[in-house]
Amino acid sequence: MKRLIEKGLMFGNLVEIASPALVARYNRALKALTGRETQLQDFHIDISGYSPEVGDELGDDLYLNPDGANRQFILLTTAQKHAPLLNAKFSTARGILRQFIDANESQLFALTARDAVAGELQNSVYELSNPAKLFDIRRITVEADTIGHHVADAGKLTKLIERFRTEPDGWRDDVLIADMIGLAKKTGDVTRVPIALPAMSFEQPNYWTSHFGGLYIFRKVAAPAAITVAPPESLGPLPIGQVIWLRQRNMLADWLGKNGLVESIVTARGVDTAALLRQKMDFVLVAAADKLGLDLAGASRGDLRQIARKLGPALPEEFKGLAAVLRWAETGGDWPEIRSDHPAYFYLLRAAQGPDKGLVNMLLSELSPLDVRQLYICHKELFYHSYAQWSDAKRGWVAEFLEREYKIDKAGARAALFGPEPAMDETPRPAPRPAGPWTGTPIQAVGPWGALRKGRT
Repeated sequence: MKRLIEKGLMFGNLVEIASPALVARYNRALKALTGRETQLQDFHIDISGYSPEVGDELGDDLYLNPDGANRQFILLTTAQKHAPLLNAKFSTARGILRQFIDANESQLFALTARDAVAGELQNSVYELSNPAKLFDIRRITVEADTIGHHVADAGKLTKLIERFRTEPDGWRDDVLIADMIGLAKKTGDVTRVPIALPAMSFEQPNYWTSHFGGLYIFRKVAAPAAITVAPPESLGPLPIGQVIWLRQRNMLADWLGKNGLVESIVTARGVDTAALLRQKMDFVLVAAADKLGLDLAGASRGDLRQIARKLGPALPEEFKGLAAVLRWAETGGDWPEIRSDHPAYFYLLRAAQGPDKGLVNMLLSELSPLDVRQLYICHKELFYHSYAQWSDAKRGWVAEFLEREYKIDKAGARAALFGPEPAMDETPRPAPRPAGPWTGTPIQAVGPWGALRKGRT
């Protein structure tokens, strides 16, 4: 992973903690949450306050996330909101933390100027002994306070001030006045500068979790389902209408289409289809060349095309399918029917605009793993796991590509690949006119664009 770290493709945008004051605050919070401390004098933290260096020191990458169910966090600065979330167990965790910081930024800015803020992403499940318990997670509540309990003390002081103002003999109550003065020394004048950090709750209807081999739970869709990486029989009964194994491609394609969760990159608005297809074909060729032990150092698109010519009939089916669609896009020939059981099928899809866009793209990246760029953007946990299994030659090529083609313009690359964010483009798109009806039966599923057979529509 050293190559990725050096290129800023792993542990990027972490917040450096190097001053003795911040290290001391972090240790106070760490002691309060876990009973442990770090001896490091400088380290880096993510949005939740997790540090890979501290995790390595303690021999525990989950020191802020015991059992992976209720993530704890330490905030030393509001700048953490721009950092990634490492070792994510739930896809919604970073978004929830970001919303919490954004909603309370002014208060958190003031509080972190004097102390560390610590808290927890709480749900009603405290242990995950079986997959069915995941379905009890419906709402996440975020509660936080400084290690010195400034928020709680401010609440107490506010109540005492109200008593002082409303009770007829409040001004003569020496104990009340002494308590107010003692708390005010700690919190400041809460009548002029109120301190409040209310608990916030977030609904969690649809999400991914790494537990039990990886599971996508979609409850807030027309046809609720759980998509599982592990064989369904290994999970036991689940309280949801449908359970689909990731390898059941026909069933999964049918479910995605019925729920309107995907669209074709061929018919999507504002997509340079030919360029996108060519890039995906390059990724497939890199994987094929790596299997053959061919040298990938500095391999250009021309070099990859030479590899394609050498492979000839032995070209991967993913490449053949994408090439057939590219010929249609560039020359206007007959549309190749790429059915859902074809290896290239899911490479031709992206998430439709909507609240679950990121989650669906994450799922699609698992179904098209040779597209290393989409895998890196949408599912970093799986990308890092896959990266560790690749040869050094492929690791080098992928790292160079991501640094050259993605890192320099992340926002532009995301927009080109996945379209604008939902808030920027909420206008529903008309469905492309198919040449014939889509039957909806799993084996016939071709895609949300229908079974196009003759040219463009």
